[in-house]
Amino acid sequence: MSSNPVTADARERLLDAAEALVYAGGIHATGVDAIVRAAGAARKSFYTWFESKDALVAAALTRRDERWMRWFIEGTMKRGRTPRTRLIGMFDLLREWFASEDFHGCAFLNAAGETASPDDPVREVARLHKARLLAFIVEQCEAWAEAVGADRRVAARLARQWLILIDGAIGVALVSGAADAALDARAAGQQLLDALAPQSSQSSQSLRTRGAAPEARGRS
Repeated sequence: MSSNPVTADARERLLDAAEALVYAGGIHATGVDAIVRAAGAARKSFYTWFESKDALVAAALTRRDERWMRWFIEGTMKRGRTPRTRLIGMFDLLREWFASEDFHGCAFLNAAGETASPDDPVREVARLHKARLLAFIVEQCEAWAEAVGADRRVAARLARQWLILIDGAIGVALVSGAADAALDARAAGQQLLDALAPQSSQSSQSLRTRGAAPEARGRS
């Protein structure tokens, strides 16, 4: 494979074009010619780097996974100093995404829905993305469990439920066009944390909340 800077640049432009077009319109509705045209590349460049459209889409999604996870992790960590505020803050972060003009749902769920075989390389990238997202959520749930004195098995169950809340909010926001779907998921998440926390932890947290300033309570 050529390492010529010109052809390498064409590869990046093909990836950019494929990601943008597929995310906006879907895999099946996006042809190779449209990708090549949007990339401003020669059709030969496509075959230099990719053996098929599916290979290009899989590569574009892999790159998107890296960027999306970096955005989500960094954004979450900035949302709060405690595991609870970070978990709840995930939905505030998602709401900002839902309200953006280029929001078209989860690129990985969208792509997985267009592939029939579980062994499809595109489906595999989607599966790996959700595994990475779940792993990060597990870290935050385990930190929350340690902070409130909950069992690690509770944290594992909570993490799976939290992923469903996130993906559910994404799906509802896509279909309804309502960014506030994230706030509904946020409220459900708060109730879930309260229900799973040991009773003694709930009591002490309630005391701290009543003693906090109004603006601090609004950020929890």
